This record gives sequence, C-alpha cells and structure tokens, in this order.
Amino acid sequence: MADNMTKTEQLLKILEKNKSVQLILERASELKMLNWYLGAGGIVQTVWNVKHGFNPENGIKDYDLVYYDAGDTSYEAENIFIQKGKEIFNDVPVLVEIRNQARVHLWYEKHFGKPIGQYESVEAAISTWPTTATSIGVKKENGQFQVYAPFGLDDLLDMIVRANKTQITEKTYQDKVDRWIKIWPDLKVVPWDRE
Repeated sequence: MADNMTKTEQLLKILEKNKSVQLILERASELKMLNWYLGAGGIVQTVWNVKHGFNPENGIKDYDLVYYDAGDTSYEAENIFIQKGKEIFNDVPVLVEIRNQARVHLWYEKHFGKPIGQYESVEAAISTWPTTATSIGVKKENGQFQVYAPFGLDDLLDMIVRANKTQITEKTYQDKVDRWIKIWPDLKVVPWDRE
C-alpha cells in the first residue's frame, strides 16, 4: 500500500476487494438497525486473505453484523432483523449473522462458560471481542465510512494475532489461533502468556 495512505484508507481499499463485504456495507442500512457495524472475522479475514494473495473470501465462515438496541432485548425483536437480513443478503455466499449486542449477556454464560454484564453500547461490545485485530467495526451510512477500532489498526494490517483478554479465555484464544494459522500461515501469533 502507498505510504501516504492512512491506515483507515488502507483498510477500506482492501475491503473493496471482498464483494460480500461491499454488499453488506451497502445494504445494511436498509435494515434500519440502531447503531450497527459489520465487524470481527469477516473484516479481519478479508485483510488476511488479501495480504496472503488468496481469494478475499477464503476461509470466512460468516459475517458479523451487530447492532445495539437496549430498548428491546428479546430474541423476537432480534429475529425480525435476522429474517429481513436473510432476504436482503440472500446473494451473500455465507451467513450474515445479525446480533443485538444489548442482549449478549443473556446467552454468553451458556455459550462461553462465564457471566458478563450487559454492554452499554455496540462499541463497548466490540471492545471486548477476542483479539485486538478482530475488535473492529466498519459501517457505511449516507455514503460515508466509519471505522471503530479501539486497539487501532496496526495489528490488523500487520497480521498480528494478539489476545484481547477483556473476556476471552486462553482456551478460546488458542482454539481460534489453531484454526486461523492453518488457513493463514503468515499470521504472527502473540502467545497468550506473552501478554
């Protein structure tokens, strides 16, 4: 990438290469979700794919489309967006997983083994995601991109995998690393105990 490009510009240039990411960013506002972002793996793994010279969508299991609505934390309300999303994103080849970050605390313990409190915002949720590189959200509203990256973009653009120990366990981190390194062998993994 050109040295005079900002890190955000570098990221957005890479994301242009992933057709699914572009479709999701273009259409997500049709859902009329409060405070939404496309985040985590679908963003990060697009970067890793491009930097490895792979197809931009290689190894991506799903795309995380998150929003925040503390006014209605019922599954029924979330499911309305999930069902609309199935229609809007029906040509995206893998699942677009839509989740209200205001209700994560209701299922987190069952899924990950420890309780958490309710997030105060979608940004607060993103700030707890498993690695510094995957703690990222991107959205496009009124033709303008917005990037939320509480740990910056260095680890993402440099392909560094570093645990964000806010909530993740060592086992969950290692499971992710083991899967990722098989697909993206040039990742630079920071061991759990080196943090």
